[in-house]
Amino acid sequence: MTLNPYDSMTPVTQAAYRARAAAHDIASLPRAEKDDALGAIADALEVRTAEIIEANAKDIARAREAGTSESIIDRLTLTAERIRAIASDVRDVIALPDPVGQVVRGNTLPNGIDLRQVRVPLGVVGIIYEARPNVTVDAAALCLKSGNAVLLRGSSSAYESNTALVRVLRDAVGGSGLPADAVQLVPGESRDSVTELMRARGLVDVLIPRGGASLIKNVVENSTVPVIETGTGNCHVYVDATADLDMAVDILINSKAQRPSVCNAAETLLVHRDIADAFVPRALDALADAGVTVHADPRILSYAEGSKATVVEATPEDWDTEYLSYDIAAAVVDDLDKAVEHIRLWSSGHTEAIVTTSQQAARRFTQLVDSTTVAVNASTRFTDGGQFGFGAEIGISTQKLHARGPMGLPELTSTKYIVTGDGHIR
Repeated sequence: MTLNPYDSMTPVTQAAYRARAAAHDIASLPRAEKDDALGAIADALEVRTAEIIEANAKDIARAREAGTSESIIDRLTLTAERIRAIASDVRDVIALPDPVGQVVRGNTLPNGIDLRQVRVPLGVVGIIYEARPNVTVDAAALCLKSGNAVLLRGSSSAYESNTALVRVLRDAVGGSGLPADAVQLVPGESRDSVTELMRARGLVDVLIPRGGASLIKNVVENSTVPVIETGTGNCHVYVDATADLDMAVDILINSKAQRPSVCNAAETLLVHRDIADAFVPRALDALADAGVTVHADPRILSYAEGSKATVVEATPEDWDTEYLSYDIAAAVVDDLDKAVEHIRLWSSGHTEAIVTTSQQAARRFTQLVDSTTVAVNASTRFTDGGQFGFGAEIGISTQKLHARGPMGLPELTSTKYIVTGDGHIR
């Protein structure tokens, strides 16, 4: 009797083998077939919204019972409006060029050989992420468009939501004629399944962690599968001496309070000392109106008396904190170079912004600050694949190898060389 090789495998390994088979099937599919599947996904999300929201409500109820913070619950929550936005993001991906097969570079060598470097799918992409069920759809859409299979391992806090979403995705993908196993939820809710996914070298081609610092650290340090590191977002807004005050207030409040639970929200405000008297009182009042608590250095504290803001003394830990809440650290710095020095010491390398009317200051800041994105007179909230025109993003990479910044379709490909000769020998 021939034994089925799957019989001796764990559920996670079985899922990885099925994903690998699906990856081979979809790697060379034409764009039209992949786009048809994405269109089916977008339509299914809207048609089955009630089913998704019902599952999401169970996760939210469990989170509230566990005393989960409101910022995390906000990230977890799916509404009809958010699901429509997710479906719209999928349709945006349909409109994007297919990166597979694109020629990165090519030329004819002196010996007559034609050499081309072309984009190819990575293969099987594993995503380990926390309480953001929208990532489930974003990751699946981008992986399918770029010819990859995806293994999704969300947090247990979003288990019901992710299960419902993946059910919708698989039905849509399978119904369009593509292998449903191109999109899978990693079996199991325990940490053992995460560990097994991290050790599936040879079956999983790359892992992308999305979440807090502890999750990312765990994956980076313990995975035997290659990892694209998506870092935390300790983002800074620096208000230079020549800043337009109205603009600076608007950018600060948008960066911090428009949606504080995401990685591109500002966590630290730095103010040039020459503009502090004019700007800090206005900033404190605006932050108070937005419900933001300010963790202040001594110079910011000196403006707190008479302000309606909630201002507390900053601790050393505050400069290194990604709050993901209505909190911000704030300090006065002597000049632009001191602002850069502070950012170099404490930044996670995600996004930093300068508000200034000086082209020289803007140029120096963008040259000296080494983060994935440097914004001049713009909110930190623009560091986003959708805002950059990439469609939905797979994550924001803060490392320097393979990909950096918002990761769209090209970042989900590798390359291979095609050498074409006419009987050439070496």
